[in-house]
Amino acid sequence: MVENNNVEGDQSGTIDSEDIPYAVGHIKAKFTEAENGRYESELRWQKAYKNYRGVLDGTTAYTSTEKSKVFVKITKVKVLAAYGQIADILFSNKKFPLVVESTPLPEGIAEFAHLSQNPLGQQQEEEPSAFLAGLEEKYGESQSLKPGPAKMGEPQIEPARESALKLEKVIHDQLINAEAVKILRHAIFECCLLGCGIVKGPFSNFKEIQAWEVGEEGARTYAPYQKNIPIISGVSCWDFYPDPAATSIEDCDYVIERHKMNREQLRALRNKPHFDLDAINQCLDMGPNYVERGYESSIRDEDDFDTAHKSRYEVLEYWGYLDKNLAEQLGLELPEKQDNLDSLHTNIWICGNQILRAVINPFTPARIPYQAVPYEINPYNFFGIGVAENMEDAQMLMNGHMRMAIDNLVLAGNMVFDVDETSLVPGQSMEIYPGKIFRRQSGVTGTAVHGLKFPNTAPENIQMYQVSRQLADEETGIPSIIHGQTGVTGTGRTAAGLSMLMSSAGLSIKTAIKNIDDYLLKPMGEGYFQWNMQFNEEHPDIMGDLEIKPKGTAAVMQKEIRSQRLLTLLQTVANPALAPFIKIPNLIKELAIAQDIDPDLLVNDMNEAAVFADILRGLTNAQGTGAQGGPAGQQQGGVDGAGGVPVGANPMDESGVGGGNIGVGSAPVAGESGFTGNPPQS
Repeated sequence: MVENNNVEGDQSGTIDSEDIPYAVGHIKAKFTEAENGRYESELRWQKAYKNYRGVLDGTTAYTSTEKSKVFVKITKVKVLAAYGQIADILFSNKKFPLVVESTPLPEGIAEFAHLSQNPLGQQQEEEPSAFLAGLEEKYGESQSLKPGPAKMGEPQIEPARESALKLEKVIHDQLINAEAVKILRHAIFECCLLGCGIVKGPFSNFKEIQAWEVGEEGARTYAPYQKNIPIISGVSCWDFYPDPAATSIEDCDYVIERHKMNREQLRALRNKPHFDLDAINQCLDMGPNYVERGYESSIRDEDDFDTAHKSRYEVLEYWGYLDKNLAEQLGLELPEKQDNLDSLHTNIWICGNQILRAVINPFTPARIPYQAVPYEINPYNFFGIGVAENMEDAQMLMNGHMRMAIDNLVLAGNMVFDVDETSLVPGQSMEIYPGKIFRRQSGVTGTAVHGLKFPNTAPENIQMYQVSRQLADEETGIPSIIHGQTGVTGTGRTAAGLSMLMSSAGLSIKTAIKNIDDYLLKPMGEGYFQWNMQFNEEHPDIMGDLEIKPKGTAAVMQKEIRSQRLLTLLQTVANPALAPFIKIPNLIKELAIAQDIDPDLLVNDMNEAAVFADILRGLTNAQGTGAQGGPAGQQQGGVDGAGGVPVGANPMDESGVGGGNIGVGSAPVAGESGFTGNPPQS
């Protein structure tokens, strides 16, 4: 899919046909340079993909006696386990793992503002709303609102925090419209398999919003409208060609994306902004020009690969610096602030020898709109290291020992016969079957045909296979228990031991999640932030000194452990001396999140809590003052209407009978007055 790069600020002009070869030659030279620079990475990707698919090719070495070609696809299991665990950590909750917060010391907007109790006639030197930034429309009419924290008894708001929460909701809504979870899942899968995932965007795109209008008589009419929203897209590593001298997107002087388009996709570019209609028509008239690359035949399952590409067009999308003189030859109108620069950041699309689109980079500040996230960082290479590459040796060992075990079982499970033909009548068939008769002409009975049984060495090979599998667990950091290993013994049989194993397994995934935070979520969130600051005019209240914070790493902590820690902290609040030092509303929200509960649905903020507390207090008072109500703990009156507590027993009564004094005082003994067992006196 080709993005709609409809962003304000694009400057395009008429392209002179005489200058086309210079720009096209420059981009094609960069493409060749980038293609040669990533050749070694392509070899690693091909090997990783074949191990994932279980494909045996000419690069696999076999001995002349090997018969079995078995491939145990443990690489596929490990890759899917890593992919599933990362996706579950990032997207298990309903909320996207990206938050917007104000900086510790926000600039241009106040951290706190309060309603001052000073007389309204007293004026300040600055406008009252200068510290509200984008919230001026909401709070600007209040003349008593002053910057700074409130004093005792004064209402207080947090403009910087309010702007951050508003922008966070806007970005989350835009991510839902762009189907960001689906796109990020594709990038994470390639990140686990090949070692690097690519996401492109955000770009402006017009989305059709379905709406209906109600007429005068109540009839509904379908009236859709267009809305400008930012979108992102996934880019395969195979189609991405970065600057070979760079180790990250920030270091890239340029990047090139290679598009494989059919005729309709190329024709659809005519509806995109700033594309040259005549150049597209010339490309369509010249016919398909797709050039097959060496890796494509090995990674794509197509019966007739050459025929399948004869109807495709190769389009190169260039993002990078271009010499100022060459940009002027292309007819680009240079902004005044960039007149003194020697090179300009541009976006150019070419197909064959035609320039389809040439514009100045429309983003402010200028940036390359791609995010590349490595699974494991390769310090001296742009592309990272994936799960499949980490366990390449273990996969080879597992395949080798399994083939040896199968080949040995073929010999050990079949009888091999030693036949002495000199003892048998010539011309007999050597076929063996029940009831077979060999005609012997000489020799000792039973020596003409002798069965041989080969020793079974498969158990030793299977043992080495298990060792190789354990080696794969150590190389990838993903233990087999993660993806459903059965027959667990020892530590893993207990709940505490299983928790320890799962926590240890999360350490390696935590590194990958941290890379996703730093190289994907944070740059993508900053891209959405910059897009909204530049093009979003519907929400002025999102302006402020804000920063993007990814929350993928925070989700790695086991939910049970986090819930236990939060409950322990909540118990601390029971101490009245420590309660004022704990932010109880935030604690309750974090506890709800740790238990997969949406805090917005079940947890009240401070204002709502005060309202509900007042409601509950009113209900309690209503119950206490009702017709049947009475003081708590007081016993109801008897049937005779006399209320109050019954009169207690006489404490001086030592008889122990009839007075309710069971075991009170000293009971009379034999011979004492009052003892019921004494004989009657005459």
